[in-house]
Amino acid sequence: MSVYWTGLEMAVNLTVLLNLLGALVLGALVGYERSYHGRAAGMRTYGLVCMASTALTVIVGYSSYWYGGHAGLPANPDPTRVVQGIVTGIGFLGAGVIMHEGHATRGFATAASIWTAAAIGVLIGIGFYLAAIFLALLSIFCMTLLTQLEGKLPLRQCVAVVLKFSKTFTPEEQVLRRLAMERGYEIISNSIAIEYQDGQAEWRFVALALGKRNEASISALSAELAGFAGVEGFHISHARN
Repeated sequence: MSVYWTGLEMAVNLTVLLNLLGALVLGALVGYERSYHGRAAGMRTYGLVCMASTALTVIVGYSSYWYGGHAGLPANPDPTRVVQGIVTGIGFLGAGVIMHEGHATRGFATAASIWTAAAIGVLIGIGFYLAAIFLALLSIFCMTLLTQLEGKLPLRQCVAVVLKFSKTFTPEEQVLRRLAMERGYEIISNSIAIEYQDGQAEWRFVALALGKRNEASISALSAELAGFAGVEGFHISHARN
């Protein structure tokens, strides 16, 4: 057991520990932005992802010290296989935070930032500390300042609409298109889906703003839909999130 407590073994353990602490700090910094905006994945998730990626990467560089130096492993194992495993594993984790609700899909930014946290951990593990710090700062920049910039740039609002009509009402596509155009939107043709059940028609479609900055807001559309004859129920939301 004394081989696990030699000076070299302790020096390696200290190096790994410092790498893990650095990964925790950078991962938590990236995760704070997600926590601030109320996302499911926050500082703990990002810190754990970054630390785990660092741990799996850094130990490859010290294979000769595994099991007290008596493992008989090659001095220079292939680290790319470890990185491939990390990328695959984080892919499953990222897929878990992506949610699809109707025409709206949420979680892409969170999934991408979790993948970035893993990359930060890999950079720390292989000793590219400055690159890891810079990547963490770039990630925070992308999720904060770029979000603000995106909000100031001209964008075409996209809304997802679900209309449930009464049994005595027969909707017409051309009428719906005309009503949408009058409110500053165009219905995307390949987004239309129609369901007919128990004598009632339910239409689902995505409407894209014409880009003239005079389109009706979601609240205004909701108020109008509530008063439309023949509309028994509806659901309206932003199609891009």
